[in-house]
Amino acid sequence: MSIVLLKNEVLDELTRNILPFWMTNMKDHERGGYYGRMTGGNELVKDAPKGGILNARILWTFSSAALHLRSEAYLAEAKRAKNYIFRHFFDDQYGGTYWMLHADGTPADTKKQVYSQAFFIYALAEYYRASGDEEALSEAKALFGLIERHSFDTAKNGYLEAYSRDWALLDDLRLSEKDANEKKTMNTHLHVLEAYTNLYRVWKDEHLACQLKNLIRIFLDKIIDQNTGHLRLFFDEDWHVKSTTVSFGHDIEASWLLDEAAVVLDDEETSHEIREVVLKVADAAAGGLCDNGALMNEKDNVTGHLDDNSDWWPQAESMVGFFNAYQVSGKNDYLYHVCKSWDFIKQHIVDKQHGEWFWSVSADGHQDTVNDKAGFWKCPYHNGRMCLELINRIRSKNK
Repeated sequence: MSIVLLKNEVLDELTRNILPFWMTNMKDHERGGYYGRMTGGNELVKDAPKGGILNARILWTFSSAALHLRSEAYLAEAKRAKNYIFRHFFDDQYGGTYWMLHADGTPADTKKQVYSQAFFIYALAEYYRASGDEEALSEAKALFGLIERHSFDTAKNGYLEAYSRDWALLDDLRLSEKDANEKKTMNTHLHVLEAYTNLYRVWKDEHLACQLKNLIRIFLDKIIDQNTGHLRLFFDEDWHVKSTTVSFGHDIEASWLLDEAAVVLDDEETSHEIREVVLKVADAAAGGLCDNGALMNEKDNVTGHLDDNSDWWPQAESMVGFFNAYQVSGKNDYLYHVCKSWDFIKQHIVDKQHGEWFWSVSADGHQDTVNDKAGFWKCPYHNGRMCLELINRIRSKNK
């Protein structure tokens, strides 16, 4: 497959499948914003709670699509998401954003998960890029200040995970039930890095630059296993490793997000060091690739347990991460991974009948219709971003 054909196909996937699905099926015309859930059986759950992560990711996706495809229709969707977020998700008393709302827009869970705060920064910065809305940029800056004030560990470095509405550290710090209850995680640090990178694009603040560079350093010194290239996932407050699981999707996602952070930071020494690490982490992620192009979810290095399902989001991140590795190295082996991954996505992950992507595909090819088609975690961010990244990278390469 030529990369021009690849660009055209992912553009078609974005504009004819992913974005129209959310514009047509998920808008809540009665109570505003977007519905919180559609089941894997394509049944809309109008009374489902509305998650902060879902809404922030919707805002980011339509903002980015509006910015890069110069679409007023997508900008209108982004404005809809932004307006709902400003009316309902922001905590006017203590600052920050709520974790979850009831379907009617009233608070359902007021905790301040740092992972979620970061996604609102990421989205608001992108909306500012697309629209020039100063209110969005101001709120993104305010969220940055809150994370630094409450979450940053000035003694031992890094970011602590979760707080009550009034910013008291919680006993239960988990992002989800499957996570370890530890004070520091790879996942939160990855998405704070992602958020700070996007904010720094539009706000060249000295403190922000310092903290972004520090986050890159944390990955180099604490999170990336220098022997294997895989990411360590969970840590205690003192950075002792508390997990033995490898997440192939996070490996490949981190490989390109770290590269992007170094480029945006525009620090020559950091960029040089990161470029050497990018391929090592991408190669580690490639250990989860199957012959058909699918990327498996996880393995445990101690017990040997393997989650050989292929969830939707690692497939999307595989596309971007291996294309980035191809750009960094010039090696066609990485481009081959991209094309194989895209073939797998088209054949098995895209729901050609009902739209969007299935949650997962099992090792024997069974498509998951039990887990959500859209919901708290299932959104247009990973697959939408993949399409936009490939479109922009191939456009730039062919100029």
